[in-house]
Amino acid sequence: MCEFTAKDYKKGQPRWCPGCGDHFFLASLHKAMAEIGVAPWDIAVISGIGCSSRLPHYMNTYGMNTIHGRSAAIATGCKVANPNLTVWQVSGDGDGLAIGGNHFIHANRRNINLNMILLNNRIYGLTKGQYSPTSPRGFVSKSSPYGTVEDPFCPAELCFGARGHFFARAVATDAAGTVDILKAAYNHKGSSVCEILQNCVIFNHGTHESVYTKEGRAKNAIYVEHGKPLLFGENKEFGLMQEGFGLKVVKLGENGITEKDILVHDAHCEDNTLQLKLAFMQGPDFPIALGVIRDVEAPTYDDSVYAQIDDVAEKKKYHNFEELLMTNDIWEVK
Repeated sequence: MCEFTAKDYKKGQPRWCPGCGDHFFLASLHKAMAEIGVAPWDIAVISGIGCSSRLPHYMNTYGMNTIHGRSAAIATGCKVANPNLTVWQVSGDGDGLAIGGNHFIHANRRNINLNMILLNNRIYGLTKGQYSPTSPRGFVSKSSPYGTVEDPFCPAELCFGARGHFFARAVATDAAGTVDILKAAYNHKGSSVCEILQNCVIFNHGTHESVYTKEGRAKNAIYVEHGKPLLFGENKEFGLMQEGFGLKVVKLGENGITEKDILVHDAHCEDNTLQLKLAFMQGPDFPIALGVIRDVEAPTYDDSVYAQIDDVAEKKKYHNFEELLMTNDIWEVK
């Protein structure tokens, strides 16, 4: 078996603004692919249109830069036509959730064996600063000079609502955390969604400021891990407990609370109620959840399609066009 390094997956000179979150993510993707060990010639990277969608140009793999919002559709066809390929689909929040929203939900519903990356900077960058489906209410942009009057999508809620079986989140500047969820997404059989929180230095600078630094994540994020208690804080002094149908933040040592009282994360639970509550958390009252939030096994679309083809073929008297002709009355003209 060949051993690969991150360099084996690199190609070209990235053309993004200095400091763009895409640079950080690309480096983590190269590193994750090297650790996963799938050969570059067995990988396809499919994107749509947008700043983040330039990514296939910088991958030494098969790739396609498709049209706006259609990357999930092309990636679906790629995986079903050649199930031996490892397919990574890359979209921005505008490309993936606005014009591409329908493809996003159906790829999750079908549970196609795709690794779906959603690079979320809460703005349209390539088209110069319009608000996106993840921009917060009241956000001022070129297309909303007086502030948006819409509530944003929560990508996790959209994924879960479409019967998604895998959702994870990382911050672009957190290389270790990003590599971990990318590897988990690859190991999950079925559609996997990785939301990457990243900065746009030109049009939406500081949008994820509370967790964009290591110090910020220590204070304002919680790293969830299956089977581990939901603890956070600079010294793991805080935790999450269930209160009714919701969650509450508690401090260890107060009111007799110990680690035994803290919820243990279950990423494999079929019921996504608590997983969705974790995904919904945001400051100032709650930390932002990072890591693998949901990871549940289920039949995949591509495996089911090929199993159906084999089942039908076994029952048929013909298996190709020539055999089909031979099933009918045949005569010879001389």
